[in-house]
Amino acid sequence: MMNADMTRWVEQTRLYVRQAMANAEPGHDWWHAERVCRLAMTLARSEPVDALVVQLAALLHDIADHKFHGGDETLGPRRASQFLVSLGVPDAVVSHVAAIVANISFKGGHATQTFRSPELDVVQDADRLDAMGAIGIARTFSFGGFARRELYNPDVPPALNQTPEQYKANRSHTINHFYEKLLLLKDRMNTPTAQRMAEQRHRFMEGFLEEFYREWEGV
Repeated sequence: MMNADMTRWVEQTRLYVRQAMANAEPGHDWWHAERVCRLAMTLARSEPVDALVVQLAALLHDIADHKFHGGDETLGPRRASQFLVSLGVPDAVVSHVAAIVANISFKGGHATQTFRSPELDVVQDADRLDAMGAIGIARTFSFGGFARRELYNPDVPPALNQTPEQYKANRSHTINHFYEKLLLLKDRMNTPTAQRMAEQRHRFMEGFLEEFYREWEGV
């Protein structure tokens, strides 16, 4: 059960994230954090997790995404920790949230996680689900436009089995991102509920790609 202090911490975190990410790229903005929080709480109903940690980590997971901060992967956990400490959140919760923020990223699907917990599993699944389906497609093209990437280039195949460093440096066209990340997510869910939700979103993306290629060929 959430007590009054916990509820206040969550609401203050929600306000902080909304203000901090007000002008972020639309695929990684406040609304992404809010959707991930809602998804995480849906998944949490079927998992033995600390609801406070899940909500705080979901809201703060992209507070300083390295893609928009010079590749610095330590900034997000630091900012999350500093803010939660300012609220008076217990040290154990702060450390747990920071560890989730530090370990949530996909990084090509081959990164070694240095931390695991049921709460990380839930928040990571929620973040990955938001990268799939209709919203995942919208977010992918939003970021592609932001980064001035080509929509598609049939002469450039996707780079599969990338190391975290290769994935981070990749500047390929937007359609390749489906093969380099989005279509891989279905088989990388941690929880049974997320696995079921991912199936539908995966099929939607496959259907989108089939239509995209038909239209590309002028059919």
